[in-house]
Amino acid sequence: MTNASPLTIRLNPADNVAVARVDLLPDTRISGERVAARDNIPAGHKVATAAIPAGEPVRKFNQIIGFAKQAIQPGEHVHVHNVAFGDFARDYAAGSDARPTQYFTGDARATFDGYVRANGRVGTRNYIGVLTSVNCSATVARYIADQFNRGDTLKDFPNVDGVAAFVHSTGCGMAGAGEGYMNLQRTLWGYASHPNFAAVVMVGLGCEVAQLSYLLDMYGIKPGPHFQVMTIQDSGGTRKSVERGVARIKEMLPDANRTGRQTVSAEHITLALQCGGSDGYSGITANPALGAASDLLVRHGGTAILSETPEIYGAEHLLTRRAVRPEVADKLIERIKWWEEYCRKNDGEMNNNPSPGNKAGGLTTILEKSLGAAAKGGTTNLTAVYKYAEPVKEKGFVFMDTPGYDPCSATGQVAGGGNIICFTTGRGSVFGCKPAPSIKLATNTPMFKRMEEDMDINCGDIVDSGVTIQDKGEEIFKLILDVASGRKSKSEELGFGDNEFVPWQIGATM
Repeated sequence: MTNASPLTIRLNPADNVAVARVDLLPDTRISGERVAARDNIPAGHKVATAAIPAGEPVRKFNQIIGFAKQAIQPGEHVHVHNVAFGDFARDYAAGSDARPTQYFTGDARATFDGYVRANGRVGTRNYIGVLTSVNCSATVARYIADQFNRGDTLKDFPNVDGVAAFVHSTGCGMAGAGEGYMNLQRTLWGYASHPNFAAVVMVGLGCEVAQLSYLLDMYGIKPGPHFQVMTIQDSGGTRKSVERGVARIKEMLPDANRTGRQTVSAEHITLALQCGGSDGYSGITANPALGAASDLLVRHGGTAILSETPEIYGAEHLLTRRAVRPEVADKLIERIKWWEEYCRKNDGEMNNNPSPGNKAGGLTTILEKSLGAAAKGGTTNLTAVYKYAEPVKEKGFVFMDTPGYDPCSATGQVAGGGNIICFTTGRGSVFGCKPAPSIKLATNTPMFKRMEEDMDINCGDIVDSGVTIQDKGEEIFKLILDVASGRKSKSEELGFGDNEFVPWQIGATM
């Protein structure tokens, strides 16, 4: 990134727009660009630095972000009123930019203090979870968890982070096979086996489509001291089910509390990268800084999961070029085509994003948003592509197919094994995601100051003070290690994370 002037940011010499660093008034001279603003241009929005004929591409990051609806003059505000989404051919060039990763080894590899489970997986938190197979068991699950979250019930168990209920709105009135059903099953098992849980109680109603017995059979699960299942119908109704669930968790607590943190390699961190982009600064500050942190994590042997397929739409060719094998690139392209067909079937469009808030922050098309979103994935090779909530087994930088809706996307990432989350935001977010701690990165300083109680790191100083992307990435990486070791994120201090379990629903509600 190079600054063309104190007032604007030019991201590439080939661009025909620059980003306003501050609110620009009409007739404001933009030194370095040899143009003057013709309109009121809010901070984070784009100003034309050259004439753009009607129908010609608008370029930012030296990538096409849209096409001029009409002739755009130098100095004009470039946004939704004069820029349209449009499709164009992309060169996927599978693997053309793949390069050997320079790994840290031995004593140079970073460490953190985590919970080592019997199967060798490592958690960053130590929760007991109450999972539900169906919405019908949601209230019972919440009642069970509430018994342990009132007063000082857990005071004798300082190593237990809490008892949390994970409820959702599906599990019945759905097909008992197919993509939607498998999404739910993978999500439930991904959470049930997650290393951030010391133990799990799973609660069903009994007659639902998403039968617990099916889940147990599919994954070869045997109930034991750390995993118990129960149904409300077999338990004798609400009160008896709550009593039974509470009793089982009381039996689990002493063992969960005996589990302590151990120093382990950073290779055991699986980082979920969240939020496509909120404003015009997202692709300039927080997202590339998180990308630098992702690169560091990968070089230390860990895993970073990029997701939100609709929000990398238009930038997928930048990811396929980093694929380690052609079949990895092919799988990503297949998911892009699936989404195009999915939108057609449901009378939607891939340019559904940016949202109204994103547009207010300066993002014009999904093509622009996607370039910033993809920056979270850094520069290392793309090693694997997964469907929603599939177990992430490959190390390094991977992609998981999820919707752009943050709670739904994060649920899939956590189900896949994500044990910590970094969430970038330019408009402001209050996101939390039990059992995985969520770190929030502000793209701009004004929002960080307004919402400092919710924000963990300010990335706005990249623009305000000249902090480098690499330095900010190292700051983020250090915080990832600290939070993975037990330091509470801002969302954890505020108690967020009980309402963000949102499995992806596909298919008809029957």
